[in-house]
Amino acid sequence: MTATAAETPPKIGERRTSFAARLQPSRFSVIGVWAVLALFYALLVPDLFPTSGTFRAIFGSQQALVFLCMALICTFVVGEFDLSFASNLGLAATVVPVLVVLHGQNIWVACIVAVLAATAVGAANGWIVVFLGIDPIVTTLGMGTLVLGLALKIENLTAVSGLSPDFAKLSTYPVLGLPISFYYGVVLTIALAYVLAVTPLGRNMRFVGANPEVARLAGINVRRIRFGAFVASGLICGVGGVLLASAVGGYDASQSQLYLLPAFSATFLGTAVIQPGRFNPIGSWVAIYFLVTGIVGLQLLGYVGWISQVFYGAALVLSVTVSTLVRRRARRP
Repeated sequence: MTATAAETPPKIGERRTSFAARLQPSRFSVIGVWAVLALFYALLVPDLFPTSGTFRAIFGSQQALVFLCMALICTFVVGEFDLSFASNLGLAATVVPVLVVLHGQNIWVACIVAVLAATAVGAANGWIVVFLGIDPIVTTLGMGTLVLGLALKIENLTAVSGLSPDFAKLSTYPVLGLPISFYYGVVLTIALAYVLAVTPLGRNMRFVGANPEVARLAGINVRRIRFGAFVASGLICGVGGVLLASAVGGYDASQSQLYLLPAFSATFLGTAVIQPGRFNPIGSWVAIYFLVTGIVGLQLLGYVGWISQVFYGAALVLSVTVSTLVRRRARRP
């Protein structure tokens, strides 16, 4: 199998099959369930759920999760695994207030340092996994714990806040009723989806994730693709961490691990949307807000505290099961 053969135009019958596959209702089933779920909550709590406040609560508070899911997709697409992404975002979010509030540094210099630090963590993951050949789960689990410990050290185990309100506008400035950071997430999602679907880089990433040995024989620099995926993941985590610190006016590094389960749940559930069986940015974006809608509705019904953990945990188990079954079905002749 070669790259040229893989790009050979399909025959007419194959084109019809491909077009019909794109119209399969299963691609949009989660969106349909999302609509039914929203209607269900609107009927149960008509005074609370179908309001502008609930709309803003759902769509205006998940920007960090969007960035984390896009960072995860970068590594998942090339067949790698990352458990350090949440701690990496937390490191970037911690560096900004620590440098500005505790050390009096210029806020934009602090932002650059934070993004560079997170990118360096991604590069370190990539170097250890790709060039040293160490297991990615062990590597990123250890790196995540290390980074979390460093973040707790630099903040002295105390949440640091006090960033200026002007800096908060970077994330919270309202546009059409939602904070501008919501639109950052939309732009990132569309940009990553475009790269993966249209560009040669995206096709190479998919190729490497599907079969790295065949990709190598086809002339693709597999190591560079895998390493670049880890670096891109770190960069996205860094930018997301800066925006998170801007939105909340500071950060508490001990909160970083709370993003781990939601990000995995949304990323795997996203494989059941738009492109079944494949990690895709738009599917993950839909999954994020679908899950948040479910949690917000349950909270409005009086289920608080424990419900988010139960909901995200159940969603992760279900989404991984669905993803596995869809992949098996796709491999059948």
